Amino acid sequence: MHPSRTALIVATVTVAFIPVLHAQYGLTEKLFVSAGRIEMQLGAGSYTIRPASDTHIRVTIGDNSPRARVALTANATRATVAVTETPSTNFQATIEVPKTSDLIVRLSGGNLVISGITGNKDIDSVAGNAEISIGDANEYASMEATVKVGDLNVGAFTGAKTEDSFGLLHRANWSGKGRYKLRANLGAGNLVLRK
Repeated sequence: MHPSRTALIVATVTVAFIPVLHAQYGLTEKLFVSAGRIEMQLGAGSYTIRPASDTHIRVTIGDNSPRARVALTANATRATVAVTETPSTNFQATIEVPKTSDLIVRLSGGNLVISGITGNKDIDSVAGNAEISIGDANEYASMEATVKVGDLNVGAFTGAKTEDSFGLLHRANWSGKGRYKLRANLGAGNLVLRK
């Protein structure tokens, strides 16, 4: 076989296997800045969002989800993370972001745990459980939380005003002197705001 043809075949085979290896190892990452804004569109599954040890955004998907897709973009102070084609059961992912980040999270369903992130948080989930560790409540200017069907625990915000409608729609709000805002909305499930 001609050497140039052999090189072309090897290059084609190598390129063809890159997506498979990427999905198999399950890691997508990009350099980002501290105190930037990160918007996430997350397919159904269980997610943990936690601080990275540096200024990277890293998305690690479980080994049992080779078909799940991650799209990650970062430009100046804004980034987007999209996780799609998640399986209907047992999907897990860990998303690491700079410790100081503003988060906008839209989850189509499943469980969400956020801890150790300083900044504004705007969270919407259709169904499932969400646990958000807020750190020091004094860093916040406001908190608004809603659960349509399920339980709401905002114990991290002492003195928060709470109300419910016929045991179904639970709401809570709180005002402080900090700089950050927290808004969390859950369709069905349990929402917990922890210190």
